[in-house]
This record gives sequence, structure tokens and C-alpha cells, in this order.
Amino acid sequence: MHIDILTLFPEMFDGVLNHSIMKRAQDRGAFSYQYVNFRDYTENKHNKVDDYPYGGGAGLVLSPQPIFDAVHAIEEKAEKKPRVVLMCPQGEPYTQKKAEELAEEEHLVFICGHYEGYDERIREELVTDEISIGDYVLTGGELGSMVVIDSVVRLLPGVLGNEQSAPEDSFSNGLLEHPHYTRPAEFRGRKVPDVLLSGNHAKIDEWRHYQSLKRTFERRPDLLEDRDLSDQEKKWIDEWKNS
Repeated sequence: MHIDILTLFPEMFDGVLNHSIMKRAQDRGAFSYQYVNFRDYTENKHNKVDDYPYGGGAGLVLSPQPIFDAVHAIEEKAEKKPRVVLMCPQGEPYTQKKAEELAEEEHLVFICGHYEGYDERIREELVTDEISIGDYVLTGGELGSMVVIDSVVRLLPGVLGNEQSAPEDSFSNGLLEHPHYTRPAEFRGRKVPDVLLSGNHAKIDEWRHYQSLKRTFERRPDLLEDRDLSDQEKKWIDEWKNS
């Protein structure tokens, strides 16, 4: 996968992309990236990339010309048209399912805005996806795009050391992840559940599924609203409701 990041502040990404799993993914050839400072594409004599909105209002709006030209320059070099992601509070709420969808792409472009917003023609003509990472407003799209890039890259083949790690993450199967324990088996009077020490993998899998469902029921019941529950899951949920 190749990722182009349109941003006025490329230095913000260095700490995220050049350490830990992101750095390992690059070393393994799973993905590459390029910063594109769209200020380099402006035709404004004062090097501006924003302007006041028609009709008045607070703040400044990103002008279409620099972003259009930056995206078109990327597309001209690309083998096929990339997926263009606009980070925006008005976008669709970001989910693990969306991360899995984007992880299937060969080329992603992220547009990170600043100021009050974008000229609407950017949305209408350039963008394939608008994404929001939550119901709050940030100073720019950089932080949001870092979240999305991290969640996508870790799903690429060969990135994680254990190929089972991603499928077992919270939200990957529609549930929150089960509790984890490591050595020592007893710490300050608190013991690891006996089933995890039993070596019985069938029982361990059942315990983990039970705990995953229970944690979802207690913390994010909304995730269960559209779930096709098995008979066993229904039985467990009825027990918790009546306890």
C-alpha cells in the first residue's frame, strides 16, 4: 500500500509513522508514504491556501485550487485512481469495519484540513470517503488521519508479528475484546482465572467468548443491537439481565 498525506504540517506525522509497528511495516515493505504540502501547489501570490467564506461567517475556508492540483498531480503518477479520504467532523463515524475495507486498497490519499472547513467543491469532485473519528472537533485533520492510518496499516499482511492479533482485537468480530492476563499467575492476591492455566483450549476459547460478550453487554450494548446472536449467547445475556 502507498499513502499520500496532504497536509500543511507534515512534521506532525514523523513520530507516529517512524516508530513501533508503523516503522516495522515500512521496513517489511508493507506500505510506503509521502507527505504532500498542498501549500506548494497554491497559485496565490501570497502563498495562501484559504480565504473568507462567501456569505460571511467566522473563520477561513480551504480554497479548492491548491488541493485540486495536489490531488491531480498524485493521480497523474498513479497506476490507478486512488481512494481519497477527507478527514471531517461531518464524515461517517470511523469503525473497524471501515479500517478493514480501506486495508484492501493499494493507494490511499488523506486530505487533512485546517481552519473552518473545506470549499464544498473539494467534497463533490475529489473525495471518495469522508471520515470522522468522533463527535468532537480537532484543530485539523492530521490527528484523525494518524488514527485511521495506524488502524489500517496494522491490518496489512505481515505487519503484526502474530497474525491472530488483528482478528481478535476489539470490534473485529463485533465484540469488545476479552480480558488478558500474563505472568505471574498470582499478583498481590489476585489470581489468573484457573481456566487459562488449564491447557484446555476449547474451554479457554469458550471462556474468552463469554467474557468478550459480557464486556460488550456491560460497556457497549449498542454493539449487540444488530448482532445475530447464537442460542448460547442469548442464554448468557438472559442470565446477566436477570442477575
